[in-house]
Amino acid sequence: MQERRIHQVFVVSVAAKGLHALIEIAGGLALYLFSADAIGRWVDHVDPHEWVARHLNLGEQRFFAFYLLSHGLVKAVLVVGLLRQKLWAYPASVAVFGLFIVYQLYRYSWTHDVALIALSIFDLFVIALAVHEYRLLRKHLPTH
Repeated sequence: MQERRIHQVFVVSVAAKGLHALIEIAGGLALYLFSADAIGRWVDHVDPHEWVARHLNLGEQRFFAFYLLSHGLVKAVLVVGLLRQKLWAYPASVAVFGLFIVYQLYRYSWTHDVALIALSIFDLFVIALAVHEYRLLRKHLPTH
């Protein structure tokens, strides 16, 4: 029964990563498709205090678009692989999410944004669950 619960938590956690990936992909596409002025006007309606969106230049906009789109696409591929129980996805996820943690902690050292710590903790949680699931899958593989 406990293994089933752990698997359910794994699926929900990975699905949350997938939702986050879709949001990143949508954000990256929006940055490619809309001008910085249009984004700034939209953000002013949502949060008039958002300084970054109002001061985004074209070079930064393209960087953030590429970053969000590539980050989201990589994460989406891993999520699909994990949810389909593809063995390659488990070690790949551990490596990629581990790299994300390193980058997030690096960014935290500059921004002191607590959300980066929270995201890193969640990534560690997903890594631990992925390692657990991987070990279970490997144990139940037929030996030849």
